[in-house]
Amino acid sequence: MMRPVSMGVLAALVLPLGASAQQAGADAAAATITEADYLRRVGVIAHDSMAGRDTPSPGLEKTANWIASEFRRFGLRSGVPDGSFLQRYPLRSIVVDRERSGLGGGPRRLEFGLDIVPLTVSEEGGQLRGGLVVLSGISEAARALADGSVRDQHAVLVLGAGQAVDQNVFRVLSSIRNAGAASVLVTSPAGDAQWAGQAERALRPDVAQGWGTTPPRAVPFRPILEIRDATLAELVRGRGVDLVALQSRSAEAMRVDRVSGLNLTLTKRMSTRDVTAPNVVGILEGSDPALRDEYVVFSGHMDHVGIGTPDQNGDSIFNGADDDASGTVAVIEIAEAMASLPTAPRRSTMFILVSGEEKGLWGSEYFADNPSVPTDRMVANFNIDMVGRNWPDTIVAIGKEHSDLGATLERVNVAHPELHMTAIDDLWPQESFYTRSDHYNFAQKGVPILFFFNGTHDDYHGRDDEPDRINGEKAARIAKLVFYLGLEVANAQARPVWNPDSYQRIVVGGGR
Repeated sequence: MMRPVSMGVLAALVLPLGASAQQAGADAAAATITEADYLRRVGVIAHDSMAGRDTPSPGLEKTANWIASEFRRFGLRSGVPDGSFLQRYPLRSIVVDRERSGLGGGPRRLEFGLDIVPLTVSEEGGQLRGGLVVLSGISEAARALADGSVRDQHAVLVLGAGQAVDQNVFRVLSSIRNAGAASVLVTSPAGDAQWAGQAERALRPDVAQGWGTTPPRAVPFRPILEIRDATLAELVRGRGVDLVALQSRSAEAMRVDRVSGLNLTLTKRMSTRDVTAPNVVGILEGSDPALRDEYVVFSGHMDHVGIGTPDQNGDSIFNGADDDASGTVAVIEIAEAMASLPTAPRRSTMFILVSGEEKGLWGSEYFADNPSVPTDRMVANFNIDMVGRNWPDTIVAIGKEHSDLGATLERVNVAHPELHMTAIDDLWPQESFYTRSDHYNFAQKGVPILFFFNGTHDDYHGRDDEPDRINGEKAARIAKLVFYLGLEVANAQARPVWNPDSYQRIVVGGGR
């Protein structure tokens, strides 16, 4: 006969086996995060067909719908009440109403887009009346403007042949505006095709946050615009203005010449319409009845900066492969790994891909103010923004000092030497990156955060942030590290704890 086995001995035998099985399941789930999958998905999000994923844009909508389809395929449930995976937030699209805008009083009415375009983005509209003065030369501007000759006048700065609106010229334009000009115009020699491109970009709708109580800006309507050389020549024809002579003195001291017989009215009217932009939210239900109403949140931003002026190769698309297709794909990969576990983590896990980050953290702000679940049930937020470039074996984890998530990360990091990835402290505290990505909106609601970030590089917000520059092998290892970290927090009995001083400053004091 076998001797009876005590319950203590049995537990000692069973628990290690259970822990071993759990670890094997976690390792198998982590193994679903591969370099090939990572690069394939970055290639989808940062493809030219997404047109830089501006907020709002058709490319952003395509990206959001593709992510939602991936979440459905993994078996996640929607984190949005209507079941669509897409939380939509309100924006205002503001555009120049060309039918009601223009510069009148000359031989013909000058039109926005055809003859003049805004040089600076502005939501303001209005109407300004005044005569016309022509300025030439950009040196000694303060002396030339001191006599008030441009006050309440429409002031045109004539540039020399080949002279561009650089920082120095723009400072002069600002000085003219500050001297009281009703409007400031600067000449442009652009041909038809170049001008059409400039006009399309300059008159693209400006987008503003469509919720909250932000008061309108009290900015006087004093626009700076571009005017075509040919249009200015038409406007001053027969009025004794020698534009060629004025162009030739561009390097001389500024001179102001009054154009007689012209009283112009600049009218700029704005049209506003309501639009929306998407966040994508998916949830994997937790397995523990006592803890499944708490959430570990993974986030990244799926938007980028859209389309700009073509470079010498004709490339006008800012693909944003590192910023932040790399972080977006990390969240997707982690979601797939979590969903493949034999048993879901004890706490629920939430996966949020927001938009509008590049506009001012819009999507995460809206979600934090209008969450799918109460923010006090969110025990941690792991935000991933730019993890596909720079060092192959190091990732910065910003916010380690603000909660015990830093110690948890260090413990998980040590437990997985096979990842050959070291999470280090913030290298750039002077840059205030802690406040510059989407985790900050969660932190201010009292959610402990860690922000994974590989730093900027020469292609940051540039056209060359392309998929072929992403180190997919490195990024996959970072995603695995964050997966293991999230799993540790989701299965822990106790939730993460803030450093009391940090909580007072960031949550209670609003970051001050």
